[in-house]
Amino acid sequence: MFKQLWLTAATVCALCATSPAQNTALANAHWIAAPASDPAMAEMPIFRRAFVVRKPIASATLQITGLGQYEASINGNQITQAKITPSWSNYRKRIYFATYDITTKLHRGQNAIGVMLGNGMYNVVKTPGRYTKFVGSFGAPKMIAHLDLKFTDGTHQFIDSDAAWMTAPGPIVFSSTYGGEDYDATREQSGWNTAGFDDHAWTHAALADSPGGMLMPERIEPIVLKDRYETQRITHPQDGVTIYDLGKNFAGFPEITVRGERGAKVTLLPGELLAADGTVTQRSAGAYPDRRVEFNYTLRGHGEETWSPRFTYYGFRYVEVHTTGNVQSLKIAGQQIHTDARTDGTFTSSSQTINQIHTLIDRAIVSNMMSVLTDCPHREKLGWLEEAHLMGASIMYNHHVAKLYAKIEDDMQDSQLENGMVPDIAPEFTVFKNGFRDSPEWGAAVVLAPWTAYQFYGDPAPLREHYASMKHYLEYLKSKSDNGYIAYGLGDWYDIGPKRAGISQLTSLGLTATGVYYQSLVAMQTIARVTGHTDDVAMWQQEAANVKRVFNEKLFHPDTNQYDRGSQTANAMPLVLGLVPQDRRAAVLANLVADIRAHKNHVTAGDVGFHYVVRALTDGGRSDVLFDMLDPAGKPSYGDQIAHGATTLTEAWDSDPRESQNHFMLGHAEEWFYRGLAGIDLDMSRGVPIRIAPSVVGDVTSASASYQSKWGKISSSWKLQDDTLTLRVTIPTGAEAHIVAPRGFDHAITKNGHPTEAHAWEVKSGTYLFTLKK
Repeated sequence: MFKQLWLTAATVCALCATSPAQNTALANAHWIAAPASDPAMAEMPIFRRAFVVRKPIASATLQITGLGQYEASINGNQITQAKITPSWSNYRKRIYFATYDITTKLHRGQNAIGVMLGNGMYNVVKTPGRYTKFVGSFGAPKMIAHLDLKFTDGTHQFIDSDAAWMTAPGPIVFSSTYGGEDYDATREQSGWNTAGFDDHAWTHAALADSPGGMLMPERIEPIVLKDRYETQRITHPQDGVTIYDLGKNFAGFPEITVRGERGAKVTLLPGELLAADGTVTQRSAGAYPDRRVEFNYTLRGHGEETWSPRFTYYGFRYVEVHTTGNVQSLKIAGQQIHTDARTDGTFTSSSQTINQIHTLIDRAIVSNMMSVLTDCPHREKLGWLEEAHLMGASIMYNHHVAKLYAKIEDDMQDSQLENGMVPDIAPEFTVFKNGFRDSPEWGAAVVLAPWTAYQFYGDPAPLREHYASMKHYLEYLKSKSDNGYIAYGLGDWYDIGPKRAGISQLTSLGLTATGVYYQSLVAMQTIARVTGHTDDVAMWQQEAANVKRVFNEKLFHPDTNQYDRGSQTANAMPLVLGLVPQDRRAAVLANLVADIRAHKNHVTAGDVGFHYVVRALTDGGRSDVLFDMLDPAGKPSYGDQIAHGATTLTEAWDSDPRESQNHFMLGHAEEWFYRGLAGIDLDMSRGVPIRIAPSVVGDVTSASASYQSKWGKISSSWKLQDDTLTLRVTIPTGAEAHIVAPRGFDHAITKNGHPTEAHAWEVKSGTYLFTLKK
């Protein structure tokens, strides 16, 4: 097996500060491309380099990247197990490469390197009949590589990409991160990436200009195959049309196994939903019959052939198949991909509905956990930034994403404009307009995403690395404010109002925009301390105090104890952020609950606001209300999505089939499952980071969660039998915790079998068993 080598974050930071040409072995390598290459060309190039090994090898490493995506092999053996690599970035600023240990792949004598390229996000072109979200190109596909052979006698042999490499058009005849991929197996050249291949008909590669970005080692876990879905059902809605149902919505690609004659063709149309006539519809992903997403495979015609796309992926459940020519047999499976981040959390409960919602949300999270946190795995595949902080806790309870968040912070820094503005998406592959480019609830992720990561992981290095970007953005927001009050952007996106979901309908733009500005100012006070910028603390405190005053002057109605127009978002957000006067908190919380009850426990908050609704109810001791909101009768609710067949969280609360069926932006209940129901509350910025405070609600009779912290596994599980509750908590070695008894259980309390009159405990590491009665 080859081994892919990942450099440390410290190495990455060192490279950030200096010229990559002076710090990587790629300094002597050249970017190469196909001669006379054009970004609009449909055929993807392949490259090869033959070389001779004349002495015994001690070690061999290959540093390589290819834009937009690449696949590399040594002597016919693929070494890039990562999918959709390299990581997406602003290629004018930063280009990621990987380092592979290929010692065992080489031998004395003739050897060869082979490389295939695809367009990826680097080169997004418009092609008639194929879907694309936008059009934009950094240039034609190109690659760069450096091979270091170290021999047992201590000498080295270096092989760099240059004009000595050979190139030819490959079998990929269409490559688009949006529109799909077409592969013509009749164009394959057998053995093209092996030593003995005759490449006299190939041409020499052309030297190409660099896209401009620094060459950086990959800093995230690779995107890899994570699961496989077999066909669950096959239907034939029309003559010549076959539908394969893979059972679940996921992000990845279909894999076909086929037999047939040479030149026969299989066309695959992936989709999340079926139309009324039983065929696949791509409407939820923004594609239509005249501009659709498809995968095409032309058979080589020799026995059983297995194929799947290399350089693109899609979010889908169903595959519609059309064939041309003699196709004798066909099987289809689904390959799920996402970053290979460690699983940090586990959760389960006695409630089937809660468990289903947990799965629904997490399946949407992993479907969008690529080298950016995408909004959806099909229509846009863009890194909309509000999710990085609003859904941060929900993601981090389940997955170890410290490296991914560090990379997202780089993306935000690379996308930041000279005036300090951080666009709503990063990398900014396309430039949107108005609030879709500049909305504070999105841009504030430059502060609040690394802050959330710090609360979970306790590593101040990313905060130090990006402090200047954070400060510059808050200076930008101040310049856009009216004495601290900010009122522009998208607001509480996708809230439930009288119109079709979109820009905030129920809550003024100023409430959420000014709210996240204040939240960022408060976070910056601690960030300044932990990063050594103590001289800035007073400035952040002063500005925060001013914003708090202005916020309440403009938005709080003391006669009714309501904020703004009294929406769920309007009352929840000030509660969570500490903007509500202390003597009014109970009344504002009561108004929040009253609005939810008035809507028959249905949510009206959107993408931004629901995060704060969950936090306000949890921290206010009203988890009972949250429980009632999970599955009220009718729309909108999580339970209704499940009842209508969703297997991933949908974009719109009402599961609108015109919208994406695989969005994680409304998944904030996931945080409550861990933090509220099971009670694991983690914040590394506080004196005692671990707090255990479970909630016993509704008809739930048990809940259990664990989280792999920096000290080890934290676990909390409880079980209710009649009126007796048993709570078992484990705190790992080296950690301390604050444990609070659930509300309503304050009689006959025992701790590890010994009576205690306390209802809260400060504990060291160990396992604790509490028995409590109502």
